[in-house]
Amino acid sequence: MKRHAALLQLSREHHTALKLARQARIACDAGDDDGIAKAARLIRASFPIELEAHFQTEEQDLLPAMAAHGEIELVRRTLAEHAELRELNCRLAEPDHASLSRFATLLSEHVRFEERELFETAQALLYPEA
Repeated sequence: MKRHAALLQLSREHHTALKLARQARIACDAGDDDGIAKAARLIRASFPIELEAHFQTEEQDLLPAMAAHGEIELVRRTLAEHAELRELNCRLAEPDHASLSRFATLLSEHVRFEERELFETAQALLYPEA
């Protein structure tokens, strides 16, 4: 489905998130401590600019509008996943395989959830003309 202009940039930002998740998954699959540390550094450096900024936009603009339309469960899930990703990012200051693996899995699943469920519902409710 074509995205409404209000959701287009958020949707585009998912490409960067998926690249980070893929790099983390590759490092985990290799099982190399140096690779895990390198992937964790990349995530920690990218998180404030790429992910946190994206989360903030959703949390300040999109999610309140969704809640106002009664989509409480979608909002709760989104906020819970944002919180877990933030926590995992903090854990990556001292990277370990389990934290990096969970980060990679959750970030990939979160992007899919937003594209397939959150944004689809938001578009239908908030921008029905699209």
